Amino acid sequence: MKTLLLAVHQLLRIAVRCDARRLTRAVALMAVGFLSTPLIALCLKSLTTAAVAHDASVATWLALCTALLLVLELMMNHFAHLSYFELGELEELSLQNEVIALAHGSSGLEQFDSPGYADTLALIREELPRTRACLEAVLQLGGLVLQMALTSVLLGLLDPWLLLLPLAGAVPVVAGNRAQLLIDRAKELAAPENRLGRHLLEVATTQSSVKEIRLAAAEDVLLRRHRADWSRASRVVGGAQLTAAVLRAAGQLVFAAGYGGAIYLVVGRAVSGGAGLGDVILVITLASQISLQVSTALGLLTALQGAGRTMERLAELRGPAVHDDDALTDVPAVLTRGIRLENVSFSYPGSDRKVLDEVTLDIPAGTALAVVGENGAGKSTLVKLLCGLYRPTSGRILVDGADLAGCDARQWQSRTGTLFQDFARLELRLRDNIGIGDLGRLDDDPALHTALRAAEAEQVEERVPGGLDGLLGRGYGDGAELSGGQWQKLGLARALMRRRPLMVALDEPASALDATAEHALFERFADLCAGASAETGAITLLVSHRFSTVRMADLIVVLEKGRVSELGTHAELAAGGGLYAELYDLQVRVYS
Repeated sequence: MKTLLLAVHQLLRIAVRCDARRLTRAVALMAVGFLSTPLIALCLKSLTTAAVAHDASVATWLALCTALLLVLELMMNHFAHLSYFELGELEELSLQNEVIALAHGSSGLEQFDSPGYADTLALIREELPRTRACLEAVLQLGGLVLQMALTSVLLGLLDPWLLLLPLAGAVPVVAGNRAQLLIDRAKELAAPENRLGRHLLEVATTQSSVKEIRLAAAEDVLLRRHRADWSRASRVVGGAQLTAAVLRAAGQLVFAAGYGGAIYLVVGRAVSGGAGLGDVILVITLASQISLQVSTALGLLTALQGAGRTMERLAELRGPAVHDDDALTDVPAVLTRGIRLENVSFSYPGSDRKVLDEVTLDIPAGTALAVVGENGAGKSTLVKLLCGLYRPTSGRILVDGADLAGCDARQWQSRTGTLFQDFARLELRLRDNIGIGDLGRLDDDPALHTALRAAEAEQVEERVPGGLDGLLGRGYGDGAELSGGQWQKLGLARALMRRRPLMVALDEPASALDATAEHALFERFADLCAGASAETGAITLLVSHRFSTVRMADLIVVLEKGRVSELGTHAELAAGGGLYAELYDLQVRVYS
């Protein structure tokens, strides 16, 4: 019941916020339509009595009243639908916006590493489209409550024992509520398998992965895994559905017994002369209406229970209010000293393994720093920490002496240009793909063209019909298809849109390019960053496996199992005989 009330409260609150006038109009129209139904039964009783008494005049007027009420019953819900349908769409849009805002409510990414958070988010995304119809369910449920209240009054006036009939109608409602709780719990238990099943479906049907699956002849393996995951999820949910069906059937049987008892009571009174034919017609009509009301209410409650669970999951995403914006330190306008890591360790949420372990490192202002190491050494994690996307598990990161944890994270991130290894491919306009790097200049064509040239991506614009306003990708329209390298160049152009950056972080910025193209690109990029370094003391952070690019950096740090094993220039490290020299010699032999 708590979940149901939460759904009703939240849906009405959002509807009032979206359009209170439209909601009021829909409520009034639906109230007229729903109250017409029991009044029809009352008119039929009086019409029957008048007909038996051969009172043609009264019978005629009652027939006209019945016809009018039938018109109101049929038409008012239709006119109300015109109001609440668009209101339901506005509610869904409002909830979608809230989910996006909650997902990005924190400056960090810690919550995305929690399996529980991922499952909650997946369930919300799956259920949100259903909330569009839930406002209608709330309004109809309210109409049913009014309808049943009037029905109860009419039955009670005829015989107080008949008030038990609406009470019998409450039994299947309670049973249906319990049944839906069982189904919701089963869905939560099956959420990991369902999420994996959807992932396998996407992998097996997405163009970027289908070619590898086809060449590897892995269709059958994926199909078996997909079937196994869905079978496990179906067993859990199917068992709950069966139990829920039994509960609902038991509730309906209790109501059927009450329905039969009410008919028996009134017919018995009519036979003994204690009730007229009109009373029998009234009870039969009202009892059949209650049957319809109960079955309708069960369907509405099922929908609203689901909506209530969605609202509860949204509340889980919101979590407790955290006021971490008080007394935050502004980031410096320019870097004069640089960035220092003091005994920084980091473990991802839910894991005890230290990805970084007691890292101490000084990065002077204006330095181009390269980070190298084998896979899993912690290179990308170090970049994310420096970008403020995570906070160290222990230790601290200082920016010109100020602890980054105490700085305004959003402000720091706005002064950071980044391109990650798993860069975004935004199937939007070309303008949007670049301009999102600095939203204030989304419509600044000269700035966008400058970023394209800096990323050597002018040819991308040339092949996109419509230029900057042309669509990319085929997912949402007939847009231009790009290669992996072209998408990556657009990601680089985004990073270059930042004005007066204090740090530019490039995590494998040209992994889709060949070694020669990467070297040329980084040379050009280094020249552009030199201006920013001179102006703001900006630090350039580069993660790459290609030593032809790495050797251009002012300073190179080598990570090994989450620790700093070496630090120095290319010449120093190449002559040091350590891991860097070993990796460098190996790559030289491969390319020679």
